[in-house]
Amino acid sequence: MRVLLIGSGGREHALAASLAEDESVTKLICAPGNPGMAALGDCVPVNQTDPAAVASLAVTSAADLVIVGPEAPLVAGVADAVRAKGIPVYGPSGEAALIEGSKAFAKEVMAAAGVPTAAARVCKTREEAEAALDEFGAPYVVKDDGLAAGKGVVVTDDRAQALAHALECERVVIEEYLDGPEVSLFVVSDGKHAKALLPAQDFKRIGDGGTGPNTGGMGAYTPLPWAPDDLVAEIMERVAEPTLAELAGRGIPFVGTLYCGLALTSKGLKVVEFNARFGDPEIQAVLALLESPLGKLLHAAATGRLEDFGSLWWREGAAVCVVVSNEGYPGTTVTGRPLYGADEAGVFHAGTALDASGQLIATGGRVLNCVGTGASVAQARQEAYALAEGVKLEGGYYRKDIAANI
Repeated sequence: MRVLLIGSGGREHALAASLAEDESVTKLICAPGNPGMAALGDCVPVNQTDPAAVASLAVTSAADLVIVGPEAPLVAGVADAVRAKGIPVYGPSGEAALIEGSKAFAKEVMAAAGVPTAAARVCKTREEAEAALDEFGAPYVVKDDGLAAGKGVVVTDDRAQALAHALECERVVIEEYLDGPEVSLFVVSDGKHAKALLPAQDFKRIGDGGTGPNTGGMGAYTPLPWAPDDLVAEIMERVAEPTLAELAGRGIPFVGTLYCGLALTSKGLKVVEFNARFGDPEIQAVLALLESPLGKLLHAAATGRLEDFGSLWWREGAAVCVVVSNEGYPGTTVTGRPLYGADEAGVFHAGTALDASGQLIATGGRVLNCVGTGASVAQARQEAYALAEGVKLEGGYYRKDIAANI
């Protein structure tokens, strides 16, 4: 099987590493890829949000399967263009990807499907935003309706800050605050059937102790030793399956990854958000424990044969991912500095490039993902931090409390 993987971040590097372990994957093409992915397959340039360009590359690459990693290409309709060429693609259509591309659409789908979630108001004006903030009170939760690379959400006790964020966005969703621990669950779907991966938990705030602004994610771990034994079954029954059925009933079957972001509140399970792809950095930890062949799994989903795939197999133990970020992230980052220690096993490139002299440099806000495994979360954490400590990047930063005391 020749696989074309679209994307260039840490999520895609982790996917590439798992695909390279699948004996059914005879050729891996990464577009545009990154320096870390270049060791696993051929990296070719492409405008990943241009549906026609990606579809053309899929044809010229003779791809048997196209996997679309990031959300922006999905919302742009890349999967539709590839499917129109008759090539199996793992990733939802542009319409189905609106489950992430529009938080208002996601709320509408959840209401129709009877999925538990936070009460919310969609706001387009200052007056509507102020009324919603007053209705729900602090802590204020304000979400940009569209894509924002994981940085469009503000959770604050400061009403002025909440209102300022609302006014920066064309349309926002303001909702009630959900208490309790958050859980991420990735659900692989072929449009009719679904399989859940291991649940994970990520850390969104930039600073230790959950301080500072939200980011795309500063670390994650799996599995969750504190979670109820029936948690995954409950999420599938009450959240994933009704949502997938609602989308299918609207004539937009969801083929790809439905990311269920949830809060285990004092009033029960509630959805915080949906995404239309694997979460970053949770999937880096989850894939570290997956024994089932990833290429075969995603091909089964892309071709409507997920029900025939069988049960997923997992390695014993735990995995922890620690994100090394650039100075200034999640605000204005300082890029172009030399980067060392990125070639160790378990280190995935999230924002890197080679300069004209061939030196590896940091180019993104999140630069590297350091993934450790072990018999327990504590052991996996120790390995992940050993990798992070080996990274040399001027101004580089990582949280010191990922998966602490688990």
